Amino acid sequence: MSQEIERKYLLGLPAAEVLALPGVTVQATEYIYQTYLAYTNEQEIRIRKKVGRQGKERYTHTFKAGQGMAREEIEYEISGEIYEQLLQRTGVIPLEKIRTTLTDGSGRSYEIDEYKQVELAVVEVEFASLEEAQAFAPPAWFGRELGAEEEFRNKTLWLKLQSQS
Repeated sequence: MSQEIERKYLLGLPAAEVLALPGVTVQATEYIYQTYLAYTNEQEIRIRKKVGRQGKERYTHTFKAGQGMAREEIEYEISGEIYEQLLQRTGVIPLEKIRTTLTDGSGRSYEIDEYKQVELAVVEVEFASLEEAQAFAPPAWFGRELGAEEEFRNKTLWLKLQSQS
């Protein structure tokens, strides 16, 4: 069983200001289109199209279970043809975001997600253990923690997007 352990925060500064901070280095930027195929309060199945800076496209299919800081996650790559077939069958609008992965000199990686259809920017941090996650002290450029707030989950943002169309 693969487990994802992460904490999520509002971005405390505009992304451009964070990227200009001393010691901050951008590792990657990608455009992400995210769509849910099935979901309950405890589980979700989603597909993603990820487009990198050079235009290279990757596609993933993901199953997640649980709530909170640590959740089961099974993710694997799929072909563009399978992604398009699944997306066409849903008839829904993907949630769009730009993800910038960066480091800040501490050796830790951070992912800033800037959502395109809603005015929101968050930062996520992944951890190897629950103990490491609980001991984490966020940098000053982080805003308040969002992990327990349902309204900021990707699934919730995606559902709101569907009801607006």
